[in-house]
Amino acid sequence: MQVHPAGATHSTFLEEEKTFDYLLVIHPDSQVSEDVKGMKMQLANALGYYNSQFSNAYISLFRSEFPERFEASFIDMLETVSRRQHGFTIYTSRLEKFDLGNSKHTIYVNVANPKPVTELHRKIMQLFSIGGGQFKPHITVARAINSAQLEKVHPHVHNQLFVRSFECHGFLLLRKPVRGGHYEVVKAFTFGDTEAQGNTLFNHAA
Repeated sequence: MQVHPAGATHSTFLEEEKTFDYLLVIHPDSQVSEDVKGMKMQLANALGYYNSQFSNAYISLFRSEFPERFEASFIDMLETVSRRQHGFTIYTSRLEKFDLGNSKHTIYVNVANPKPVTELHRKIMQLFSIGGGQFKPHITVARAINSAQLEKVHPHVHNQLFVRSFECHGFLLLRKPVRGGHYEVVKAFTFGDTEAQGNTLFNHAA
């Protein structure tokens, strides 16, 4: 058996090189999360089981796969971003969709004031010295459904209002093994200045 420095065996070395799928997200408050869950249930009544039916409500900020040995450095960089970040209010207004080619579609809750979220995303991407690319903050309701499924739920989503707001005071780093499994929380980050920029206009659906 090949032996590495400090007496580590080859199998131990491979164990240290575990790679994870890392996901950085903003979670809405409990009320908005429950309301998104209720919308998912409405779609399930029309479709039966569908992709992302039981996924948690969140706004994705960043996703990447890399070895676990880089996790501590990544957390340190995220700490720097979070300490310098102000809290802000996120507003939503309706359900929308985008198309994945001609045959797949994703239904989502929009972010009506995307600027603070896109700015936070830009700061995170700068940690890797890369541009932000195309980024549209949203909360997924149904991911990659086909055109026949979209037609079935059209009455539930066409011009459907989803007027909500919630305060964003931080984000969560999640991870799961790249070969499958469920996401687990690695660390919760709280903004250095958690006072929201602006006032909440509404709390529940109109």
